[in-house]
Amino acid sequence: MKHSLWAVPLQSHGIEPSVSLLGVIVLAGIGTGILFLGSILAFLQRRELRYALITLAVGALFFRSIVGFATVYGHVPMTIHHLVEHSLDFLIAALVLYAVYRSKPSSLDTSLQQN
Repeated sequence: MKHSLWAVPLQSHGIEPSVSLLGVIVLAGIGTGILFLGSILAFLQRRELRYALITLAVGALFFRSIVGFATVYGHVPMTIHHLVEHSLDFLIAALVLYAVYRSKPSSLDTSLQQN
């Protein structure tokens, strides 16, 4: 049986080879990488704390893809993978919520509250 480039690392770690799993991880990495670059550009343009917080959150999303890819190839053990990924989930949620908390209400929000 001939092994593909994708199947060998997966099989060596007891994981069933899945081209679709790797495809999703690669697409997520590309997508979040593009979003991360966009968030960096937005931060560099605005230079505000909330943009920095969002950039960190999107950067954590990008790092999740890297950890997933490294796990598939056996560079990150599954236990560490879960610890890192769930910690990043918490960090992302905390950063986004703090960015929202730090945002000032717009004049439209203020006028809606008065009516």
